[in-house]
Amino acid sequence: MTLGKTRTLDGAELAILANRFEGIASKMGNTLLRTGRSGVLNRARDFSCCIVTRDCQLLVAAESLPAHVLGAEMMVRSMHELHPDFKPGDAFLHNSPYHGSTHAADHSILIPVFDDDGEHHFTVMTKAHQADTGNSIPTTYFGDARDVYQEGTLIFPCVRVQENGELNQDIIRMCKMRIRVPEQWYGDFLGMLGSARIGEREIRALGAEVGWDSLHAFTEQWLDYSEQRMIATIRQMTGGEAVSVSVHDPFPGTPEDGIPVKVKVRVLPDEARIEIDLRDNLDNLPCGLNQTECTARTGAMIGLFNSVDHTIPKNGGSQSRIDILLRENCITGVPRHPVSCSVATSNINDRIINATQTAIAKIMAGAGMAEHGTFASPAMAVVSGVDPRTGKRYVNQLFLGGTSCAGGSKADGWLTLLHGPNGGMSYQDSIELDERYQPLIVWERFILPDTEGPGRRTGAPSVQVAYGPQNCELEVGYVMDGVVNPAKGVLGGECGAPGRAFVRRADGSTATLPPTAQIILAPDEVIFGVTQAGGGYGPPWEREPERVLEDVQEGNVSRARARDVYRVAITDELAIDWEATRVLRSEAG
Repeated sequence: MTLGKTRTLDGAELAILANRFEGIASKMGNTLLRTGRSGVLNRARDFSCCIVTRDCQLLVAAESLPAHVLGAEMMVRSMHELHPDFKPGDAFLHNSPYHGSTHAADHSILIPVFDDDGEHHFTVMTKAHQADTGNSIPTTYFGDARDVYQEGTLIFPCVRVQENGELNQDIIRMCKMRIRVPEQWYGDFLGMLGSARIGEREIRALGAEVGWDSLHAFTEQWLDYSEQRMIATIRQMTGGEAVSVSVHDPFPGTPEDGIPVKVKVRVLPDEARIEIDLRDNLDNLPCGLNQTECTARTGAMIGLFNSVDHTIPKNGGSQSRIDILLRENCITGVPRHPVSCSVATSNINDRIINATQTAIAKIMAGAGMAEHGTFASPAMAVVSGVDPRTGKRYVNQLFLGGTSCAGGSKADGWLTLLHGPNGGMSYQDSIELDERYQPLIVWERFILPDTEGPGRRTGAPSVQVAYGPQNCELEVGYVMDGVVNPAKGVLGGECGAPGRAFVRRADGSTATLPPTAQIILAPDEVIFGVTQAGGGYGPPWEREPERVLEDVQEGNVSRARARDVYRVAITDELAIDWEATRVLRSEAG
């Protein structure tokens, strides 16, 4: 296909180039999936790839975690600001929560893309969560770190790690000395670098094929198309404003009643804008739950995009109609160094998403969602120790269970969301592979019946996971929310079941574990993690009886719950008793 340099692209050309760019981002992702060394990458797929325009707008992000990419333009902007002399052959390592990144556990490689004449056109980014980044404890989720110094992780504020195609070995040596699993990290690093270089190569080839002017014509028109889609959607929405509060559980370094996260949403159809205000919240706290500017913004955007037409492209065009109000020194705002933001991509971020989408549900019937369940039970813990089978140290995050999706206006919550910032993009671990790569045994993983958030559309149920060490000690670190404050339903929907964490000792006794912990399991001990279920949307007795019957047949809802909560009578033969159901529902109404 040859495109004119100045003419407007037609619809077919626009679609073709949109898919070409998406294909490049997908190829970047496939490269990292097949070359990443850690289980976080090659099994759980906790990484993202995207392309950003030369004027720092997100263009495309294929199969990526929303929390990773919706703020990618902030990271590229920091590259422009900190390195105005960037040139071909450069690559930058970025994980600074104070310079536009998500949290320090997410290492990113940024590579500017130039043509043969040395003109910059795009920037590619590969971002990958790391199981260990040099924290003072073996986890990248240090929830009760007083500040970034106690957190102890290596911070790279967009440092040049490659120049003229040559690696800066000083940085590599520094990382290998600090990170507990240096060869694992280095393998992931090379996979990320290769992924981003693949993106650079493919964009250069595309520019040579169709012309750089054509690519920039596409960029302008694609972002404009996306903005117009967002404008049309907002103008069809009900105008108004609502405030919603989602409360994070109490935590070391936080108030005894927990952390209320308040979000005010204003829908302005005449102006085709949506304003999301996060300023009326607590100041930064002496713990790792503080949001970065990037995660605060992306949390608000995720809650909004969850609540509107899912076919709208998520890029700089659609984002341009969203105004997000933040303030400095706020737990949901702009952190001041040395505040710790170790857990910025999950806990409080989940609560921002929840408050945003429930506020939209209050404004407009048929929009928004209930609350998702939050991150992260021991089913999602970071495990570490020395493997007696090899004598080598290991650190890895498990992805054994995360079902937390909320009910929405049109669909039930699905089982593999993980949590709101993840958006269902990571994979659930294979039990066999977890047992192969770590000295542990997974004893059980199953869906707990009668845990879903009841509603016309239900939240996803809880999953219970149990595992323990195999002939050794096993260190387990997790940062759990949703034990005290379960996911709330909206518009008559009910709460999902809370999460739980407990341990079974070698003598058979059990003990409840705190919401967040870094514990060492002895041989023959087993840790249990129960994920938080999602909330329901709409009154449960408005759920179609046929759907309730299917839930009972699947074993996810008991006959008693069907009768008492959904007002549907199910016979011993697992059929609907229509007359009894009519009576039950007339009483509910």
